[in-house]
Amino acid sequence: MSRIGKKPIKLASGVSYTFDQNSGEVAVKGPKGELKQMIDPAFKLVENEGELTVERPTEQKRHKALHGLYRSLINNMILGVSEGFQNQLELVGVGYKATAQNNVLELSLGYSHNIWLAVPPEIKVTAQTEKGKNPIVTLEGSDKQLLGQVTAKIRSLRKVEPYKGKGIRFVGEQIRRKAGKQAAK
Repeated sequence: MSRIGKKPIKLASGVSYTFDQNSGEVAVKGPKGELKQMIDPAFKLVENEGELTVERPTEQKRHKALHGLYRSLINNMILGVSEGFQNQLELVGVGYKATAQNNVLELSLGYSHNIWLAVPPEIKVTAQTEKGKNPIVTLEGSDKQLLGQVTAKIRSLRKVEPYKGKGIRFVGEQIRRKAGKQAAK
């Protein structure tokens, strides 16, 4: 029994969707863009009073497993085209810098060279640096999956180390710190 799959999805104002039953393609259009996702054509989308529900065809284990997944994917698409998603990364370390121009992110992360990262055009990237504070990179987009993938790629460029806490982390993320070597007696 999928509890998530049974929850209805609220359709935000200004958001419309189309579902092609033959191919299984769901297209959602809203003020922040358009997203498409393929789902199993056996599933049905039923709209009732501004709410959308995903109905599975049978009680097979495979259909039960996909029920909640498809509901979450469609919900994320609707939220993405109506409100959008945002991730903020903080660069913690001496001399770490970030600049963004024309969707190209230039990172200085303590290596002997700068890292240039081309961000997909669906995602808007900005970098801000205030004196005395760590640089912050903000990523905004309507596709949650793509946004998470790009964020994970940026974080993998300098993983947070547990001794000094240096690296790329989410804003407000708590890092488990380890104690260093104890002083010899």
